Amino acid sequence: MEYLPNILFLIALIAGIGFFTRNVKKLSRNIKLGKDVDVSDNKSQRWQNMMRIALGQTKMVVRPVAGLMHIIVYVGFIIINIEVLEIILDGILGTHRLFSSLGGLYDFLIGSFEVLALLVIVAVVVFWIRRNIIRLKRFIKPEMNGWPKKDGNMILYIEFVLMLLFLTMNAADFQLQQLGAEHYTKAGAFPISQFIVPLLDGLPVSTLMVIERTAWWLHILGILAFLNYLYYSKHLHILLAFPNTYYGRVKPQGEFNNLESVTNEVKLMMDPSADPFAAPAEGDAAVPEKFGASDVMDLSWVQLLNAYTCTECGRCTSECPANQTGKKLSPRKIMMDTRDRLEEVGKVMDTNKGEFIPDGKQLLGDYISHEEIWACTTCNACVQACPVSIDPLSIIVEMRRYLVMEQSAAPTELNNMMSNIENNGAPWPYNQMDRLNWVNE
Repeated sequence: MEYLPNILFLIALIAGIGFFTRNVKKLSRNIKLGKDVDVSDNKSQRWQNMMRIALGQTKMVVRPVAGLMHIIVYVGFIIINIEVLEIILDGILGTHRLFSSLGGLYDFLIGSFEVLALLVIVAVVVFWIRRNIIRLKRFIKPEMNGWPKKDGNMILYIEFVLMLLFLTMNAADFQLQQLGAEHYTKAGAFPISQFIVPLLDGLPVSTLMVIERTAWWLHILGILAFLNYLYYSKHLHILLAFPNTYYGRVKPQGEFNNLESVTNEVKLMMDPSADPFAAPAEGDAAVPEKFGASDVMDLSWVQLLNAYTCTECGRCTSECPANQTGKKLSPRKIMMDTRDRLEEVGKVMDTNKGEFIPDGKQLLGDYISHEEIWACTTCNACVQACPVSIDPLSIIVEMRRYLVMEQSAAPTELNNMMSNIENNGAPWPYNQMDRLNWVNE
């Protein structure tokens, strides 16, 4: 019975990490459904972007209040993981405050953790007020109804409870240290939890030990549960922000990529030895690829990584001029819809032993409407605003390409413009002979 707590802890730890690993594999599989794309260029710039944007949070502080609050939560989350490491080792080895031998450094660390925990609690409360009382406009858009709203609040509740459990655990531990309880050697500084201690005055040692152990267990089990909740939550960006900013766009804003499929078609047309009437064989390189994207498998794996990284913060939508003028387009919804469709495809594969069987749905039409993608002005405001280098515009452009080049379903205005370019060499309905008449004026 002496080792029962250690055994139970190991079982919980292995189960938590095992389930998390399974979800990571599923996540990787889904992202790899996208087309391959070469992102091996500009490595130095990519590392700089990752360090500056993901680690340095430089794009968060563009909005100072939200940026400062997020940095507090972010730093608290990162640094308090040192304390989590001690809890894990204590749970495995059956020790208590294993790192206490660090002496003064340990006191400083515990004190810092407590200050950060309090700051995280304050930040979480501010975030909750902004979402639920002030109701900032970007948090009450139509795409945020239902699960996205519940998820945003759920994360705040979890973080609040985890920090409160940490402080409660320390308060009970500190009181037990003062009472000279067995195994509770004096270690650590408790600048915040000491103010909770008066609530524990008069309680017997046995009760204090129950409080301390209960808070300890709930804290670490809560962290393991939160780890596995990430896959189902917008908080997945905690893990994906780093690779996403590394693989993010490094080309100038507004520079579109050339379609290799179009290049191959032109080369075929210019090849004098090619038979224009020959039907290409199945698997032949001459078989033209699909132009643009109608479903998630037509997008690149970087775009699918973008979808999973979306924080649902709404900065892209709040900066979108089309959305501001009442158009149906919301760049955030584009990313959320892409992720939802990718998850749906993944579930189909799960039920069919890893094989995707067409389910009669696709991203374009069933999730994202034609009206949405044609409302985009391609101004890149959404790309500029995103704090983790997500590119909603690239997905919109790919779906436009599909409609124009595969379905001939462009709006009338665009068809007129393309006809004018084809016939007159310019977007305007003037004969080429008249194009320079303005000079005479």
